[in-house]
Amino acid sequence: MSVNKVILVGRLGRDPEVRYTSAGQAVANFSLATDETYRDRAGERQKRTEWHKIVVWGKQAETAQKYLKKGSLLYLEGRIQTREYTDRDQNKRTSFEIVCNTFRMLGGRGDGAGAPSAGGAGDEMEAPAAGHGEEMGTGSDVTDEDIPF
Repeated sequence: MSVNKVILVGRLGRDPEVRYTSAGQAVANFSLATDETYRDRAGERQKRTEWHKIVVWGKQAETAQKYLKKGSLLYLEGRIQTREYTDRDQNKRTSFEIVCNTFRMLGGRGDGAGAPSAGGAGDEMEAPAAGHGEEMGTGSDVTDEDIPF
């Protein structure tokens, strides 16, 4: 048995960009920033930002385009996927992305609280798996320390 599951809470680095496949399926791409805070050897507090490429498919992609904006605080679940490609200079490259299967907006009214959550493939709108909504709340548990910007 193997597991490939990612859970992230962070802020969008840009508005979702939505395109459609030749079969008419929507696909959204955006970046998500997460932060790690730590103390260096001198005891000074440091912050490291990690940027994640996010891919969302189907009705969720359309929901993302409608409700998500740069700076939105987001909870998401998905899986890591690698993509191999050849760059312009004919060098082989590997890219890592998160294929999102559910997301939920967090934060205050300015961040879009109250907007719908997007569920799994084929579901138009659905709350995240049981327990996550209660666990994450509507952002009231999120402090300034949790915000990556």
